[in-house]
Order: sequence, then structure tokens, then C-alpha cells
Amino acid sequence: MSPPQRQPNFLIIVADDLGFSDTSPYGGEIHTPNLQKLANNGIRMTDFHTAPACSPTRSMLMSGTDHHIAGLEQLAEHMRQMPEAFENRPGYEGYLNFRVAALPEILKDAGYHNIMSGKWHLGMKKEHTPAARGFDKVFTFLSGAGNHFNYEPQLDDPRFKLPWRGRLWMEGNEYLDRKKDIPSDFYSTTYTTNRFLDFLKDRTPDEKEKPFLGYLAYLAPHWPLQAPKERCQRYRGWYDDGPTKLAERRVKRLIELGLVPKDVVPAKPEGYGIERDWDDLSEMERKESSRKMEVYAAMVEMIDQGVGEVCDYLESTGELDNTFILFMSDNGAEGMMMEAVHLMGNEMTMKNVIDVYYDNSLENIGERDSFIWYGPRWASAATAPSRGWKCWPTEGGIRCPCIVKLPGASFNSPRPDAITHKFTTVMDILPTVLELAGVPAPEGTFHGREIAPIKGKSWVQHLKSPDYTASSVHDENYHVHGWELVGLRAIRKGPWKAVWMHPPRGKCRWELYNLEADPSEQKDLALEQPLKVKELLECWEAYYAETGMFDYPFEFTMAKA
Repeated sequence: MSPPQRQPNFLIIVADDLGFSDTSPYGGEIHTPNLQKLANNGIRMTDFHTAPACSPTRSMLMSGTDHHIAGLEQLAEHMRQMPEAFENRPGYEGYLNFRVAALPEILKDAGYHNIMSGKWHLGMKKEHTPAARGFDKVFTFLSGAGNHFNYEPQLDDPRFKLPWRGRLWMEGNEYLDRKKDIPSDFYSTTYTTNRFLDFLKDRTPDEKEKPFLGYLAYLAPHWPLQAPKERCQRYRGWYDDGPTKLAERRVKRLIELGLVPKDVVPAKPEGYGIERDWDDLSEMERKESSRKMEVYAAMVEMIDQGVGEVCDYLESTGELDNTFILFMSDNGAEGMMMEAVHLMGNEMTMKNVIDVYYDNSLENIGERDSFIWYGPRWASAATAPSRGWKCWPTEGGIRCPCIVKLPGASFNSPRPDAITHKFTTVMDILPTVLELAGVPAPEGTFHGREIAPIKGKSWVQHLKSPDYTASSVHDENYHVHGWELVGLRAIRKGPWKAVWMHPPRGKCRWELYNLEADPSEQKDLALEQPLKVKELLECWEAYYAETGMFDYPFEFTMAKA
């Protein structure tokens, strides 16, 4: 009799604010050979969707349900600025709530050994942190963003409006002192990878007998854009012709790879109405802007290096073939102009903080004491051909790269043409993992508490089918999926999608797009198809009621959107 088949391992890798076309598997020029290798031995998704922002997506990943139900209806950072509007409302807790069963909790009950390294962003109190939600070994950054070299002088400023300033890092279930416990040569991507490898290498004999769930959640390439100088210098001069030319090259490559339709009409670059065209910038402004993009590219390359190191280790232990690997971004590229973000009191903005504590001169861009972001034009290039970026409910904010390698797929049998164009969502990951593990999904109650139903659908049947065009995960004509963040809304049914945004992003009315014919959302059909708009608005009302949303104060939506 043959021995029973071992349950697969799971490795889920999340990049923070990575654009759709940044990596080579998705048409990008950035040096990402390990992600290319993963794509060559896996399956690329072209219609994979997340929430419009980071912690809402992470709550959906961990719960298999909508973020409005899982506790991150909005970003906790936003809700803390107007707590009276969200107090005592289910779904607005600001942490992964206990109305859901978290993926590591479920797998731990099934005998899995769970490890995590990287960004959590799903709760700051001990009872809400990774060790409390099922992870056995943990190194984590609890908040949404931080200096990649751990240089944070503003945290010592008593005016800094951050309630958890002293409790941002954890090892296991204990808070770390950022000054004493984080090494002086710290760089977030490198250290996150190394701690993850430590957890794999330091498993006891008993732990090695168990299958594992690994969650590797990089802080990069989220702002502030920072990377070791020698890595940044590799990209010197690559982006001197600006974001529009970059977008053109990437879209061309996406078409060549079969990842977007040949007749796609790329969305026009979006912004705040104050950006200038590349040719209208001064020589110094162009140098500073392209330098920022060079640093961003270096950050992405370092993620790729970390992915390669983890995969190489698993190959050396013989565990790689039996490991399900998923690589994704948590939302679209970040296009916000951070100058306007208030951090201290009611008057000090990010610009004020930078003037006091940081040096953003050309030669210092990317260093530990710089604090930069690349803005809407580069973000538009990263999400091209889609419209918009992070926090938008248009495709640029929610349509993200996702690469999957199934257990049993060997790195010695590449399939570079494996692409699925079917609609999928981040909520599908939990039921997919559970089916592959042979673990039943909890229903009704979990650990004595009532839980919400899982909304996602397993990908297993679809991904194992020889022809991805022959089967769908979700019904192509009748499945409804909604998005909402700070009052910006979208609802999709089959290929039809309605979007509501206030100016300058939208028209203060529902817009209508046929994504099958117009994936970049350029031709608004709302006035031509009023019955279709009515149908989708009925779907929106049902989604609104199901998720427990309410109409936010005007001041909240205008300040955050």
C-alpha cells in the first residue's frame, strides 16, 4: 500500500502597492527573473481583483469574505480621524474581527504549522495580531507603512498623530522596541525575507512533519520609496523619457504577451489637475521624477530576489513541488500626492514633516533619510492600460497581478503560456487553499462564535482544467461583485460595471462600462443603456444592504477620496 499523500504547503506572497505591469511576467522592464520563473511554471491571472486599498484586501484574503464584513470596511487610519461616525458599527472595527474565521486559524486546527513575516495591517492590539489569529511564528510590522530602513525621527515628535508609535513591530506575540530590537543594517524587504527563512530553517522535527502555511507580506514597494543605493544605480537612466513613454512600452508588451486585448484603448493618465506634461518640466524636475522611479524599480527587484531565495530554499529541502505558491499585489499602484496628508495635529502635513526631518535632494533620493513617492503619472503608467490607481474603484485600483503555482507543478516543466482571463477575486484564495488542503470550510460557527459565510469560490477546478477558457470560477453572466472605499463605489455583473465617483475623479453620477469591449473604462454608456444602469443599481442596493454599509459624513468622503 502506498503511503498517504502529504497535504500541500502554502506560500502566499503579497507585494504592497505593486502596479499591474511592473514585473516582467506582466510586461514590465524591471529585473524580476524569479517571478518570471514562477510565472513560467504557474498560471498568470489577468482579471484578478482586490479591494481598492491594502488592509481591506488583506482582510478579504484572510477571511474569504468582503472587507465590509470582516472589520476593515474602511482603512483604520481613516476611521480613527472621525471615530464618532463609525463607533459600534459591525464591520467598522478597524481590525480583522471575530465574525470571520481567519485562514491560519482554520489551518492550525487542521494540523498546519503557520509562519508569517512582514506587514499585517489588520489590528494593533495583542488580541488582534497575527499570533492571536493562528500564526505560530511571527515577525511583523503592524501598521500600514513605515520607513524601509527603520529611520523614523518624526515618531519621537510629541505632536505626531499615531496612537501606536511605540508598538509597530512584533516578534511572536511581543512588541519590539524599534530602536533596540531592530538591527542597524535593517532594510524591510531583506529582513522580512530573512526572518521568513529563519522560521522555515528553525522548524523542529515535529514541525517539519506538519505541512505549513507561509505568509510573506512585503512592505515594498509602498512609499516612502527607498532602496540600497547600489541597487538603485542599476536603473540609472532607464526612465529619463518619462511615464507616458513607459506606459506605451508596457502596454505594447502586455499585448505581445496576450495579457490584454490587441485593440485595447489605454486610459488617459489621471491626476489632480495640477500635474504638468513631461516636456513642460524643468531638467531638474525630470531628473528628480525619474530618480524616484529608479528607486521604485530597485524596490521591486529586491522583492523578486526575496521570492527567489525562498523558492530556492524550498527546492533544496524537496518541499517546492508540493507547495502552492501565490504572488499578488494588494491593490493598484499608489498615485496619491502625499504632500496633502495630515500627520500632526490639524495643520502639519507630510510636506511639513519632510521639511523638518528629511532630505529629498536629488542625490539623496532613496536614502534612509529621504521620504518620497512617485505620484499619479508614474502610477498611471504602472496600472496601464487601466484607469486610475490605488483607492479608485476603477480597474487601475483593483485589477492586480496574480501568479499561482499549484502543488505538484514542477519547476522543471515550464508552461509559459498558462494564462487565465476569467474573473477572480482575493476572496477566492481562502476556499482554494482549503480545498487543496482537504480541510472543510467552517460554517455557521467557529470556536464557539458565529461567523459570516465565505463569499469566495475555489479556483481548483478551473486551474486544473486543461483549457482555462472552458470553465469559470464565477458565473460570467450573473455573478455580482461590489467595491467601495471612502464613498467611491463600483458594482460589476458579468462584463458590465457601474462606477460612482465624485469630481475630479468622476461625474457625481453612475457611469457604465462594458469591460469585455472596453477594459480600460473609457466609453461611458450610462446614457445609452439606462436599463442596464438600473439593473446594476439594484445589484448595488443589495450589496449595500448585505455588507452593512451606511452613508458616510460628507467631510469623510471628501477628505479621503
